[in-house]
Amino acid sequence: MSAQVEHKGTQAHLPPHPEKATMESRNKVLGFWFLIGAETVLFACLFGTYLALKDSTMGGPSTEELYQIPMVALATFILLTSSLTSVLGVLGIHRNNIKQVKLWFWVTVVLGAAFLGLEIYEFFEYVHEGHTFTSSAFGSAFYTLVGTHGSHVLFGITWIFCLLIQLSRRGLNMETAPKLYVASLYWHFVDVVWVFIFTVVYLMGKVG
Repeated sequence: MSAQVEHKGTQAHLPPHPEKATMESRNKVLGFWFLIGAETVLFACLFGTYLALKDSTMGGPSTEELYQIPMVALATFILLTSSLTSVLGVLGIHRNNIKQVKLWFWVTVVLGAAFLGLEIYEFFEYVHEGHTFTSSAFGSAFYTLVGTHGSHVLFGITWIFCLLIQLSRRGLNMETAPKLYVASLYWHFVDVVWVFIFTVVYLMGKVG
């Protein structure tokens, strides 16, 4: 019973912006931006490699023949919607509303999983068309870039899922709230990278 009272009290005294309330939480956010800097360099290198090799098809299907824009557009819509739901989850943190936090972050996880499902299906379709990782330099560059992003989505889903389990056990407090905030920032980064992939890889590839 006492643990339950302490749990409710911790939530009641949560500041409006817990990610800025303590030195530890501010350091978590700062450390995240250093991580994003390194990740940006990684994806910039992968984009450069893809652009240099996208025409090296070795007689296989070209980008114009291969890409299926309607399916990729659907996946893009799903992922961008998940970014919105993560924002709603963060608003729940700022309002100290644990039900809102749980609801919207769980929706984010589900939408992220749906995006991954479509991406895996897309890869199977491409392999059936003869576009594999080892079929050409284009294939290697494509799967490395898009697959690396997919691995980041999987990591983000796993991260948020684990934080939601922790949230259910410990409640919304000064330990769990900043972690969820940082995870939402990471999710936004993953979405921004996908916007560039959708534009540079798929749209530009479709028009040649």
